[in-house]
Amino acid sequence: MAFDTTFPDGFLWGAATASFQIEGATTEGGRSASIWDTFAAIEGNVANKDTGDPACEHYHRMPQDVVMMKALGLDAYRFSVAWPRVIPDGVGAVNAEGIDFYDRLVDQLLDNGIRPFVTLYHWDLPQVLDDRGGWLSRDSAPWFGEYAAAVVGRLGDRVRNWTTLNEPWCSSFLSYSLAHHAPGHADELEGLLAAHHLMLAHGTAVPIIRGLCPGAEVSITLNPTQVLGPQDPTAADLDAVRRADNNYNGVFYSPLFHGEYPNSMLEDVAHLTDGSFIHDGDLATISAPLDNLGVNNYFPTRVRAGDPGANPTRLAGCEGVEAVAPQGALTDMGWEQNPGAHRQILLRSAQESGLPVYVTENGSAWADTVSADGAVHDPERTAYLHSHLQAVREAIDEGADIRGYFAWSLMDNFEWAFGYDKRFGIVHVDYDSQVRTIKDSGHEYARIIAAHHGRS
Repeated sequence: MAFDTTFPDGFLWGAATASFQIEGATTEGGRSASIWDTFAAIEGNVANKDTGDPACEHYHRMPQDVVMMKALGLDAYRFSVAWPRVIPDGVGAVNAEGIDFYDRLVDQLLDNGIRPFVTLYHWDLPQVLDDRGGWLSRDSAPWFGEYAAAVVGRLGDRVRNWTTLNEPWCSSFLSYSLAHHAPGHADELEGLLAAHHLMLAHGTAVPIIRGLCPGAEVSITLNPTQVLGPQDPTAADLDAVRRADNNYNGVFYSPLFHGEYPNSMLEDVAHLTDGSFIHDGDLATISAPLDNLGVNNYFPTRVRAGDPGANPTRLAGCEGVEAVAPQGALTDMGWEQNPGAHRQILLRSAQESGLPVYVTENGSAWADTVSADGAVHDPERTAYLHSHLQAVREAIDEGADIRGYFAWSLMDNFEWAFGYDKRFGIVHVDYDSQVRTIKDSGHEYARIIAAHHGRS
């Protein structure tokens, strides 16, 4: 199917990755263990007992991978820095070999005409800091500030685009309440506390970044989701949608962009906490002005009213909320394909933040294989790409200031608790040989980029 939708001049086309998912070399170059190394080592946490090694061996294959990005025609590359590689003790001495890797990466990108978008935290907290309380400790804010200063101080002369955190919902609720991600806790209140401390760390880092990198564009990346209720909702269904929306979206939108928590959410969690974890001045720190907002979105969330007072989701404030199965065509992750919901959440994110928006992750997983002709034919991913890019264009037409799109992911990688079973890449990776093969979807993405820039 031809795709000839045009995008505004200056629109950036990129791809995204995360350090733990691609780098490998988890015990090399002075890197210490992260919470994901610890989590993956526990049997049952990750499919097939997979770990962060070898991943894509990007730590050793970085120059070739940048050449591959250039071949795709990428304008920008969004990557994350591994905190345990840069400061192995979490705080204190900077590991020269670790920061040198990212220094070389930035230079390689710029030499190839690719703009670096740097994410400081994509879930790989040093284990030594988790041993001291991790994101349950208020000390995590100054820890993160020190780490941000080390990275920005080294790379800020060449990097303009800085993102503090990637998807704090996942590193709080998914990790501390649902136990699906490291460190694997299952406590209803802990997810809320971790979310607050993550946002406090974000707000602490913003002025540090600005001070060390004049002209920086500072951002945070959220993963908001359009919460959908039944077609003919009851009053209880509407309340379930409200509660779920507060947990997935409002808990971040409101403090970051409005300087407050949703009052209804604080009331909903009053049986868990008196709110004393919110100290004077916290919300002013958290709501530090930003230059743009990153939005990662793949699918909507469906809920309905369940048993009153019951909380099968184990998410703070979600009593009486029952999850509903996704509808329609699903990806290999079991995620609903719904470009209309993608458009809606982009519009809402632009409205809530009042900021320019980058789609910092969007993509789909499929069970890809290399065919006898040596190619990877993935028509489902190409169709998903087309439909969701069309949704981005529609959101722009409806008034959202969307500045760019980053495909998730540049290449197949370690997909967290799913290990190496799920493939999101527009580039196929053979994990035995580490051979990279651009998939049909990658070639189509390159064609779209070239057409945008007027290249044949």
